[in-house]
Amino acid sequence: MWKSLAAVIVASVPFVASQIDRTGWNITVDSFQTGTGNEAAKALDGNTGTIWHTQWMPTNAALPHAVTLDMKKVYNANGLTYLPRQDGNSNGNIGQHSIQISTDGTTWTETAKGTYLDDSSLKITPFTTIPARYVRIIAQTEAGNRGPWTSAAEINVLAAATYTKPPTNLGIWGATIDFPIVPAAAAVLTNGKVLLWSSWKPLDFGGGGGSGKTETAIYDPASGTVSRRTVTETQHDMFCPGLSLDASGRPFVTGGNDAAKLSIYDGSNWIAGPNMKIQRGYQSSATLSDGRIFTIGGSWSGGEGNKNGEVWSPASNTWSLLPGCPVAPMLTADTRGVYRSDNHGWLFGWKSGSVFQAGPSKAMNWYTTVGTGGQKTAGLRGTDPDAMNGNAIMYDAVNGKILTVGGAPNYQDNQATGNARIVTIGAPGTTASVAAIGNMAYARAFHNSVVMPDGKVLVVGGESYPVPFSDNTATNIPELFNPATSSFTSVDPISVPRTYHSWALLLPDATIISGGGGLCGACATNHPNAQIYSPAYLFNADGTKAARPVINSVSSTSVAVGTKVTVAMNRAVTSFSLVRYGSGTHSVNTDQRRIPLTPTASGLTYTVTIPSDPGVALPGSWMLFAMDSAGVPSVSKTIIVRA
Repeated sequence: MWKSLAAVIVASVPFVASQIDRTGWNITVDSFQTGTGNEAAKALDGNTGTIWHTQWMPTNAALPHAVTLDMKKVYNANGLTYLPRQDGNSNGNIGQHSIQISTDGTTWTETAKGTYLDDSSLKITPFTTIPARYVRIIAQTEAGNRGPWTSAAEINVLAAATYTKPPTNLGIWGATIDFPIVPAAAAVLTNGKVLLWSSWKPLDFGGGGGSGKTETAIYDPASGTVSRRTVTETQHDMFCPGLSLDASGRPFVTGGNDAAKLSIYDGSNWIAGPNMKIQRGYQSSATLSDGRIFTIGGSWSGGEGNKNGEVWSPASNTWSLLPGCPVAPMLTADTRGVYRSDNHGWLFGWKSGSVFQAGPSKAMNWYTTVGTGGQKTAGLRGTDPDAMNGNAIMYDAVNGKILTVGGAPNYQDNQATGNARIVTIGAPGTTASVAAIGNMAYARAFHNSVVMPDGKVLVVGGESYPVPFSDNTATNIPELFNPATSSFTSVDPISVPRTYHSWALLLPDATIISGGGGLCGACATNHPNAQIYSPAYLFNADGTKAARPVINSVSSTSVAVGTKVTVAMNRAVTSFSLVRYGSGTHSVNTDQRRIPLTPTASGLTYTVTIPSDPGVALPGSWMLFAMDSAGVPSVSKTIIVRA
C-alpha cells in the first residue's frame, strides 16, 4: 500500500522534494482511541486503509490535537503530506491547522498554517526549506465541523537535497498559508483581509462552467485563519472574470464562466448587479476618475469577437455600450485569433474619464468614455512585441510612470521575453513616451508584479515558455525593480511555482502575498496556498527586524481630491506614499498604483496633499504609508478617496 501512495506523492508534489524514509521514526499524539486499532502508529504504517483517530469514547477529546514526528536526525524539510482517511468516512479530517518544526523538540518555528479542503484527497503543504528533526501538525478544527476529532491515514515529511539560509537583505518568504481552494483570483479588502475564489469547484474549473456558483475563501492575516464559503446568491461562476475595486473599495467581478454576470462584494455579502451588455471572459476592467467602471475585450467566453467597450455607472447601476471604443485597435496578433488576442488588457483609469491601454498589444491606445466613447492611438510600446500575460504597473501616478515587464507574443506555447519598458503618459490622447531599460534576468509570462510603498516593484513567478497548467519552465527567482536605477535585482526564491492562475498583492503592513496557480483538478500544478514576502526594508543590516514608524492618527480617513491630510507620527519620518488597494487574476491588476507624497513637517505632525486630479488619485481605497530615513515603512492607514 505504501509503495502505491509513494508513487502518488512523487507524481503530485509540485516542487523539488523527496519523501523521507520513515523507518525508525517516533510519533506522539495528544489523544488516540484505545481498543479499536486507531493508535498513532497507524499514521506511519504505510497502509492507507488504517487510521489514527483521537478518542471518541467514552468521551470526546477536545480540540486542538497535535501529532509530533521525531525523524531521529535533522533533514532539510520543505513540506508535509497529509492523507485523510480513505474509508469513506470524513470524521476527523483536519481543517484549520499549524505546521511547526524544531531541531531540538523545544524551540518551534511555524512553517505553514491555514485550512485544508474537507475531502479525502492527498494534502501537500510545501514550505521554505528549513533544517528540522521534529515536525508537528496541530489540528485546530475538524474540517466539516462534525465533532472535535482528528484522524489521519498517513503523514509524511518531504525534504530538499540542500539548504542555504537566505540572507535578509533579499527579503524573506514566510510560512505557507494553505487554502481549501485553488485561488485563481484575489482582492485585498479594506479591513485587511484577503478575498479569494476559484470556480464552481474548489480545485477545478472544468466540467461545470456557468454553474451559477463560486467557491470562495477569506484569509485573515491578523488571526491567520482561513474560512470557506460557497457563493450561490448571485448565480455567478466567477472564474476567469474582469476584476476591479470600485470607488468604495468593493471587489467588482464581471463575466467569466457566467459571461454576462456582475457580482459585487461589500465586505459581508455578495450583491448581484445588472448583466453586462456584452458577455465576456478574460476581459479587463478599470475604475474611472468619476467612479464609473470601464471594461473591454473578453472573447474567452460568451462568444468570440466584437467585445467593444462598455461602462457601468454607480449612479444608475446600469451598463452602457460605448460604440466609439472598439476593441480592434488593441488586439494582439495571436496565432489562436481573437479568442486570445483581446484578453487581459493593461488598462489604467486616467484623467477626465479616460483609459490608457498600455498592452499587451504592442500598439497602445487611449479610450474616452464620455457620450458614446472614443479611441485614439497612443503609439507603439517602442520595439516591444505583443506581450500577452505580461504586466504593467503604475509605480508613480503623479508623473504618469508605468513599468511594463515580460509577456509573450502569443498566449501560450512560445518563448516569453524579459523585456522591460518605462511608459510615461500625460494628457489623454497624446502619444506616450517609451524608454527601453535593461531587461529582467529571467524571461516571464503568467507572472505578477506589485508596487511597494517606496516605489520599487516586485516581479514574482511566471514561466519562460508559457503553457497553461504547466510549471515546466517556471521561474522561481523573483526580481525587484528599482526606479532610481531602472535596474532589476534578484531576491529570495519562492518555494512554490506561481504561474498560470497565480496572483500577488500588497498587504496593508507593506508585505506582499503571492499565491494560487493551477485549478486543474487532479493535476500536479494545483497550488492551493500562498506565501507572504517580507521585503528587505523590514530588516536591519544584521537580519533583525527593523523598528517601524507608527502612524498614530490621520486627520481624516475619507477625503476628496486636493485635500490636505494631517498625519501624527510616533517618530520622525521623511516620506509618505499612497498605494491603491489591489486585486488580481490572470496576471492583471488594474487597481494598484502608487502616489508619492511630499510632506511638510511640524514636529512629529506632517501634512500631505492628495493630488487634485481624480484621474491620478482614483476614487477608492488607498493605503497611506510613512517611511523613515532608512526606508522602513509603517503599517498603513486606510484612506478612502471619494469620487
